[in-house]
Amino acid sequence: MNEMTKEHILISLPDEQIANKIYMIRGQKVMIDRDLAELYGIETKRLKEAVKRNLYRFPDDFMFELTRDEFANWRTQIATSNSDRMGLRYAPMAFTEHGVLMLSSVLNSKKAINVNIQIMRIFTRVKQMLTETMSLKIEIEEIRQKLQNQDKNIELVFSYLDELITKQENPVPRKRIGFKTND
Repeated sequence: MNEMTKEHILISLPDEQIANKIYMIRGQKVMIDRDLAELYGIETKRLKEAVKRNLYRFPDDFMFELTRDEFANWRTQIATSNSDRMGLRYAPMAFTEHGVLMLSSVLNSKKAINVNIQIMRIFTRVKQMLTETMSLKIEIEEIRQKLQNQDKNIELVFSYLDELITKQENPVPRKRIGFKTND
């Protein structure tokens, strides 16, 4: 076993601990600066400083600051009832998958690199689960459409049967044919 593998095993975090820190904001899966700082074992302030020193590495599709509404919505996602700003002076930074990956080039500690590797694997698994879920939804919709078409056909057959039953119960008097007597 090489040194990197040994180090990764020693620092590995439970996947749930990381997965629970992935939120949906602006239709993207993101992680918040303070959660990432906690995972990396550094202060949020230090993470933000490193990002600000390397801001050119973090375009809007890699990292963005939460608006007041997004911040309020994020608070409801984590079900917190703390004070209005939760002790935060500045809006939290949200990092997309690419932003988290870029953090590994900014935070160059072994722990940050190993945690980033684990985060990337979790992001990949989440994508796979979403893809599988989406294909399952498509299959279910196709089956639903087939059943609806079959239901329409079955309804048509039953309506024809109802007509036949009605005709048998209320037969139209037939006109007699043949020789008639005047009796």
